[in-house]
Amino acid sequence: MSRASTQRALATGLIMAVTLNAFEAVAVVTAMPAISSELDGDRLYGAAFSAYMLASLVALVVSGEQADRRGPAVPFLSAVGIFTAGLVVAGLAPSMPVLLAGRVLQGAGAGALASVAYVGIGRAWPAEEQPRLFALLSTAWVVPSLVAPLAAGWITEELGWRWVFLGLLPLVPVLLLLAARPLIALGPPSPSERRVSPTGGTGVGDETPAARWPFAVRLAIGSALVLAALQSGSVLVAAAFLFPGFALAGPALIRLLPDGTLQARPGIPAAVAARLCVNIAFFGCDTFVPLAATRLHGTSTLVAGSVIVGGSLVWTVGAVFSARAGWPAGRAARLGFAALAAGTAGTIVVVVSSIPLWVTFLTCAVSGFGIGVVFNTTSVAAMSQAPKGREGLVGSQLGVADALGVATIGAVGGAMVGAADRGVLGLGPALALVFLLASAIALLGASFAPRVRTATS
Repeated sequence: MSRASTQRALATGLIMAVTLNAFEAVAVVTAMPAISSELDGDRLYGAAFSAYMLASLVALVVSGEQADRRGPAVPFLSAVGIFTAGLVVAGLAPSMPVLLAGRVLQGAGAGALASVAYVGIGRAWPAEEQPRLFALLSTAWVVPSLVAPLAAGWITEELGWRWVFLGLLPLVPVLLLLAARPLIALGPPSPSERRVSPTGGTGVGDETPAARWPFAVRLAIGSALVLAALQSGSVLVAAAFLFPGFALAGPALIRLLPDGTLQARPGIPAAVAARLCVNIAFFGCDTFVPLAATRLHGTSTLVAGSVIVGGSLVWTVGAVFSARAGWPAGRAARLGFAALAAGTAGTIVVVVSSIPLWVTFLTCAVSGFGIGVVFNTTSVAAMSQAPKGREGLVGSQLGVADALGVATIGAVGGAMVGAADRGVLGLGPALALVFLLASAIALLGASFAPRVRTATS
């Protein structure tokens, strides 16, 4: 197979992988209010998303390391198997804890697939072509964003929510046929690519890096303990989980992210910090809007799913704009964060039942444009600076930020929903606080967006 043919096949396979993940992610957001209601799981509502992302976090690191050592094919095949098992477990779950187990497996598979996508693009295409490929990956959200919320709503109401998971199983063999062969053809990095010179404090230049997966496991366990503390209605139980959780998660997070991430140092660290902020901000809106639509507006699952279509669809518009505008990375990221802050702040109107849901559709669309711009810009900025043979490491650092961002807002938002379930405050005020926090984080991201740079800037 020629290089051009291999690239076409690989691009098709990676887009298929993102499409499958996107469909599952968007569909579950739509179906979760019905799932939570049937399984009596309001107190674990946020955990269903956080568990997914924490498992994704570990898988991102493990698969990134394996891709840099053994090539992307091995983590890809493992990811497909684990993701498939997660669909089966969640689809047959008799209770919310079993559903959480399925979400863990799905998250692990999805995280590994995301890491493989970064490695595939980083190794198969030259730097000048990578923005186009990352934009294509973003466009893989188009069909799921249009179809998944409506399909999930219809499936949930007509067939039952379990088919939101089980209905994806026939697509798995198609994914294998498309992507496995091109990824096998890439092979592992050469020995010279595995040994690179230091890169100025980005955290990607050690000649013999130690395994990072133990730190990912510690971060996931520590974050899970913090999540459990936030979900607990007991002060004593919360304290018992909170302190060891931070003690485990804090040092591990510092080891997993590039040096200087917490200070948003220009270069890869700033790009990773921006990804953390953009995920907290966007998914603080996207995750909880369907819950507000069904519980506060009394709409069906189908209508609730349609409200967030705008955000997911316009995400692609933002990504394409970022790829074609030719703006400096910092300027583009600042624009994206400004749109995201405005959109998430405007989404607070969803807690007022007298305001029609089409207004929320528009605010979610503004948020979607913002994350589309920032997501694509930071992907290009970080991967353009990844040393040869370390694309998996840099991709996993971006992925850790993605997973941690979604898990964080899922935990905080879930704690707010849990407090409302216990009668501590109303559901409307609880969700309004989540949207306000999301907007504040977007403004924080805008403050250091100018530090996001590509290798040539």
